[in-house]
Amino acid sequence: MSALQTLAAGATVIGNLGSIGYGLAAIGPGVGVGIIFGNGTQALARQPEAAGLIRANQILGFAFCEALALIGLVMPFVYPTS
Repeated sequence: MSALQTLAAGATVIGNLGSIGYGLAAIGPGVGVGIIFGNGTQALARQPEAAGLIRANQILGFAFCEALALIGLVMPFVYPTS
């Protein structure tokens, strides 16, 4: 195997590892969003009169979770491994 083939094979592995890493990192925000909306639904069922406040807090928590997911998606491009 020539040096160029070895380099190309290494780049393929690094790319695949990066996508696997982001896939694993996306579990955290996914779980966070599930917890936010699950608990928000329970809170709305228990106190329907506080719907506006609960919904506002849900949206804020969802935005923070998704921001973390987007940061995790962008960081491999900002700081490449090679």
